[in-house]
Amino acid sequence: MLLTKYDPFKDLKEFENRFTDVFKLGSEDTLSSFVPAVNTREGEYAYHVEVDLPGVKKEDIHIDISENNVLTISGERKTKSEVDQKEYYKFESSYGKFTRSFTLPSNADVENITANSEDAVLEVVIPKVKEEKSASRKISVK
Repeated sequence: MLLTKYDPFKDLKEFENRFTDVFKLGSEDTLSSFVPAVNTREGEYAYHVEVDLPGVKKEDIHIDISENNVLTISGERKTKSEVDQKEYYKFESSYGKFTRSFTLPSNADVENITANSEDAVLEVVIPKVKEEKSASRKISVK
């Protein structure tokens, strides 16, 4: 009598392999789109947005503010020349257009936003509107 070992996950593994082959997860066969990493933080006087943009020229970066206080950073990371992936053993670099949008809080001073690009990192500084502190006082009831 011949016994065969039963693997309850065999069908699932085969399905996963077929799925991976069909969709080629990763950037093996095509240039993948470029999605820059973003760090955001709040300081005492301003909000800071830092965007990692290696290989992106300053003239290829666009920053817009919409009427409803949405900050949009867009641009394109271009290849140095036409890339023929057949010439590469492995190609992991990503290129393409990108867009990142952020809804700004109501106390953002959109008129005084500044941006600076240094060492492949774009820093956008959004100052906070200076809040007028009203002096506390008592109100008498009549």
